[in-house]
Amino acid sequence: MPVTDWLPAAVRAVALDRKLRSGEVLFRLGDKTVGFYEVIAGRVRLTRVDRSGSEIILYVAGAGETIAEASLFAAAYHCDAIASTDAVVRLYAKPAMLAAFQKDPKAAQAFTAMLGRQVMSLRTRLEQRNIRSARERVRHYLALNVGADGRTVTLAGTLKDLAAELGLTHEAFYRTLAALERTGEIKRGSDKITLRRRSRV
Repeated sequence: MPVTDWLPAAVRAVALDRKLRSGEVLFRLGDKTVGFYEVIAGRVRLTRVDRSGSEIILYVAGAGETIAEASLFAAAYHCDAIASTDAVVRLYAKPAMLAAFQKDPKAAQAFTAMLGRQVMSLRTRLEQRNIRSARERVRHYLALNVGADGRTVTLAGTLKDLAAELGLTHEAFYRTLAALERTGEIKRGSDKITLRRRSRV
């Protein structure tokens, strides 16, 4: 369900859109929270930096997805949000959202349902991360993300972003895709991967 389908009119009326250039920061770890965001266009990645200074990608959100939902109940953001492409995001202000939850139980219920779907998605991603073999991890991802035809996986972002989402280096991911293509399991296109055999998952 799109965010705007359940948000009360009072919240939508005060929502603010912001344009981001690729690489521009939306917020940083520790910044004071102002609300949560819907990605209207482009892609925004949630990241943290490890002790060595390397960026760890927690998630890459595309159009129609929301980020920083927990900010409604926290004083500070728990990660960085950076535009991976030119993007447009829409801020749903924290005070307006909390007031809406008090006045409209249906809005609170819809928000809770959205969080529930995100928990299910997170558990799937954790399941993928626990698969040690890079080839099996990629196979698992492809099987779960095929379209209605049971064969085609549409790539919303870059292969590098997808590698990070799967917890693989981009070199290991590229090698795995190349190996799967050599054995005839997949066919790669510019924005899609086609499974040679229909997925049963």
